[in-house]
Amino acid sequence: MVLGLRNFSERTGDGVGEPVLDTVNGEELMHVQPGVAIVLGNGAPESPGTLFISTKRVMWLSDVEKERGYVVDFLSVSLHAVSTDPEAYSSPCIYAQIETEAVRDDESEASDSENNETLDVSKITEMRLVPSDASQLDALFNVFCECAELNPEPVEEQEEEHNWIFSADQMVDEGGLPVKYGQSLIQSTFPVRGDSEWHFSESLGNPIGYSNGDHELSRSVIEVCLLLYLLCI
Repeated sequence: MVLGLRNFSERTGDGVGEPVLDTVNGEELMHVQPGVAIVLGNGAPESPGTLFISTKRVMWLSDVEKERGYVVDFLSVSLHAVSTDPEAYSSPCIYAQIETEAVRDDESEASDSENNETLDVSKITEMRLVPSDASQLDALFNVFCECAELNPEPVEEQEEEHNWIFSADQMVDEGGLPVKYGQSLIQSTFPVRGDSEWHFSESLGNPIGYSNGDHELSRSVIEVCLLLYLLCI
């Protein structure tokens, strides 16, 4: 579930200290950067605050309004980069794109939301973090990269409709010979009739059945080939 950007004001020390971390689930504070302004969407920079980067989240807390702050999980940050091009933004900053499940009809609706006094942060898809000291950008970027690596995108498990697992005994060709590495699994499992126009290469760079990690793609290709083969019989 994508949570996107959220309002956040939970602080330690009677609401004047650092952000409250989810220590029960192993969250640890990695970096603290004072003097950072935040820009949400196309809005104006907010008053400087303090940036907190943990092993799971990016948190910004205002130094002026103690009840004002924002948080986003690293799992919701789809891109982050150092921006120093004045044509992209007037000040050097960390630019981040945020995934959100909020449904918007068009870009004007998003712009209206950003310009309202009551900002709907769930619709914000871009964020800029502008440190007062631009020399800290590389350090901030490196921390972003390190923490992003700690939060890989979870792999969604889908229910398998077919069990496409072949034992060593099944990996044989029509003559009963073992299938050579690089030979198409479709060719060996579903023999092609002599009058068929199908041609399979035995020197495929990434043959079907020897996926480099995209198992769903391999399974889908096998299912399509099986269907076409059955239609040709």
